[in-house]
Amino acid sequence: MTHRRAILLMLIITLMWSIAGVVTRHLESAHGFEVTFWRSLFTALSLLVYFVALHGRHTWAQFKGGQVLWLSGVMWGAMFTCFMMALTLTTVANVLITMSLAPLLSALLGRFMLGLHVPRRTWMAIFVAGAAIAWMYSSGLSSDPQHLLGSVVALGVPLAAAINWNLIRRSSASVDLLPALLIGALLSCLVAGPLSWPWRSSPHDIGLLAMLGLFQLAIPCVLAVRVARHLPAPEMALLALLEIVFGIALVWLGAGEAPSSQVMVGGLVVLVTLALNEWMGMRGRAVPSTKT
Repeated sequence: MTHRRAILLMLIITLMWSIAGVVTRHLESAHGFEVTFWRSLFTALSLLVYFVALHGRHTWAQFKGGQVLWLSGVMWGAMFTCFMMALTLTTVANVLITMSLAPLLSALLGRFMLGLHVPRRTWMAIFVAGAAIAWMYSSGLSSDPQHLLGSVVALGVPLAAAINWNLIRRSSASVDLLPALLIGALLSCLVAGPLSWPWRSSPHDIGLLAMLGLFQLAIPCVLAVRVARHLPAPEMALLALLEIVFGIALVWLGAGEAPSSQVMVGGLVVLVTLALNEWMGMRGRAVPSTKT
């Protein structure tokens, strides 16, 4: 896979991730931990079908990847669970602002875990994009203790994502970490299931959450693990910020939730920042070395 194709695939992945908001706007009775449980359950079922189709009777042998595999699974489980937990405690704005820390955390951990050099342009893009997203949602911030707790829980999403991307980048050459997705989905079910009982979801809600499990988590997360082998963790995390921009547009079109002018301007800044960073990166790789 070329770098350009990896970027294009990552854009498709972020678009698939971004449908969660507009779909959940159309739920009838499911909420909180129950949304997490059903989405994770159908993610696990989808991934299990995928692994059985791919490996047949050797499926369970894929889960003998050792400590790294299970640590990655825990990180996926944390990402799947913390996002919905945070949404039950605070506003979507607070959660998204906290999630925007993923590129910075990924870059910082990449230096310690992998000794990676982060280009100055990527550092600048990370800070500009993060600041723009924070500014977009600044009106949603609250000093209420419950909202503060929700933001702390939401911090688990970018932190787990940063650890996970660097784990995948370091270990994918020797260990297949795709099974970690199934481990994470199952762990999320185990955590959210008891907390969501008794279940009150209608068949309509279960159908929508089944769609999310397949198209919003299972498929794009499998693709993301593949793409992580070809993109540096900070660059991948930066591209993942587009999930927020796409999510706003889809909620506007699909649920009539029109963004404010502040959100429109901030989203434009993020898009321009990402475009410039990618253009400068491709331009730098295209220049031949002059060393002898």
